[in-house]
Amino acid sequence: MAEKIYTLSQIAEHKSKKDCWLAINGRVLNVTRFLEEHPGGEEVLMEAAGKDATKQFEEIGHSKAAHELLFNYRVGVLQGYELEDTETSNNASFQEPKKKEMEAFVVKDNGVPKYAALLEFFVPLLVAGSYFAYRYLA
Repeated sequence: MAEKIYTLSQIAEHKSKKDCWLAINGRVLNVTRFLEEHPGGEEVLMEAAGKDATKQFEEIGHSKAAHELLFNYRVGVLQGYELEDTETSNNASFQEPKKKEMEAFVVKDNGVPKYAALLEFFVPLLVAGSYFAYRYLA
């Protein structure tokens, strides 16, 4: 079963409290029923209504459960995105849609041990405390 494809202009027509749609990760969602249940309040969803809210959704850092909840409100796909066949038939696991452009993600590991931050704080504090103790006693 092929999902309906929507454009951003079609989604923009649905931005009221009685008819609230938005797009996240290439999925078009009708979140009208979810407005009152949203933990951040309905204002957050109304601010993103009729738009592609992927950036805001990812910046907040939603849980895996929130990602899986997207499937309950999906009505179609945003034009320019392709969802895999296994994803459209299986809602149990979350998978990112394939975007037509390539993205890169780089992880840098500087190799500094975790206790180094404590040393950077306590060593100068110890030196300053020793200096003031010496000045007080001398």
